[in-house]
Amino acid sequence: MSDRAPSECSTYNYTDISITAMVRVPLNEQERQRGELLGQALREARGARSMVEVAAASGISTETLRKIEKGRIPTPAFFTVAAVADAVGLSLDELRKDVAATQEAQQRMSA
Repeated sequence: MSDRAPSECSTYNYTDISITAMVRVPLNEQERQRGELLGQALREARGARSMVEVAAASGISTETLRKIEKGRIPTPAFFTVAAVADAVGLSLDELRKDVAATQEAQQRMSA
């Protein structure tokens, strides 16, 4: 490639570049339900605190928090979950136990 600035160059040689598309594997029903339970547990832990307050304390947008709580982001990033859990006063271990207990209770009820 030329040493000229991109705005000065009209063509680029991309023959040495390989672009790989990342494909996300669809979630199964259990994974979707676990995402909903995660959101429910975080919503309950938030209590009376506003979404704006918790989102700001977590370093995420209010819309992202809303989607997590509604289960519309069933697999949020680990550090996002950790930040929200910290903002609402839950340890990750407590959060995991809450989600697992609710999941087990739902499985018993449906059996």
